[in-house]
Amino acid sequence: ASSAALPVVINTWAFRTAAETAWRVLESGGSELDAVERGCGQCEIDQCDGSVGYGGSPDESGETTLDAMIMDGNTMEVGAVADLRRVKNAIGVARKVIEYTKHTLLVGESASLFAVRMGFPYEDLTTHKSLSLYSEWLNLNCQPNYWKNVVPDSSKSCGPYKRREEVTYKEEQTSSQRSVHNHDTIGMVVIGVSGTVASGTSTNGAIHKLPGRVGDSPIAGAGSYADSTAGGAAATGDGDIMMRFLPSYQAVEYMRMGTDPTVACQKVIFRIQKYAPKFFGAIICANTTGSYGAACNKIPGFTQFHFMVSSPLLSRPTEQVVDCI
Repeated sequence: ASSAALPVVINTWAFRTAAETAWRVLESGGSELDAVERGCGQCEIDQCDGSVGYGGSPDESGETTLDAMIMDGNTMEVGAVADLRRVKNAIGVARKVIEYTKHTLLVGESASLFAVRMGFPYEDLTTHKSLSLYSEWLNLNCQPNYWKNVVPDSSKSCGPYKRREEVTYKEEQTSSQRSVHNHDTIGMVVIGVSGTVASGTSTNGAIHKLPGRVGDSPIAGAGSYADSTAGGAAATGDGDIMMRFLPSYQAVEYMRMGTDPTVACQKVIFRIQKYAPKFFGAIICANTTGSYGAACNKIPGFTQFHFMVSSPLLSRPTEQVVDCI
């Protein structure tokens, strides 16, 4: 368990500039929502590990699309975008969904049109890097991919695929294609001096995903969750599996019942393990006293999870590590 102090900023992975940016926003008098938006937005600019922002994780057609959400733990309002195209600042657009609409989630081309109406420029999300990732994948017979029960055999060829008449059910093999080198999100929780909670995520999703695929990141309660009466949480990893369990919502509910943040995170991981023991994923948790924790599922190649914490008890934003369970 961590020592408790407010304010606190916690974010997934060793994304230091994101943590520093969010902390500076708080120090300069910005709101918790401002800190989340600017912190996650910094990762969009930095293209954190190629898994956030433009120029990474091309889908099956070679296009990079973005997902993001932001949540206000005071009002329980959420703004989210998914399958966003040609607009770089996904979490900025998500914030505008809260501020200028009565909706929660906008998707696809319509989300892009909304972004333009809100003043965001159209920009190309493709780069030399994303094009090379796409061409390399094509040269490897489109391996790995996310198809199953199709002809021709999706483990050996690129398709186009058609459905097989007979559907076979077997355990999903996800750990081979999702790994610590292919993580897919910045998730951030910010808790202010008064205990106000905000959270958010931004990602360009799973590399080589089917066009139109949306993972856990922009889904409230899955990618992140904030409640100023309890705390906040954010998840990262294999969103197709993790979103089925609403891990961020579940972690916040555990903390509401008085569970220590580290234990709340661990209980969420254990819950998913029962159904998907080989899933790749981690979660961060913080309660309204400023106590925080994290947990991850132990699989080959992923035995520790690194995350960033900023608090008055630390001289600067600090990378912390937790052993996976």
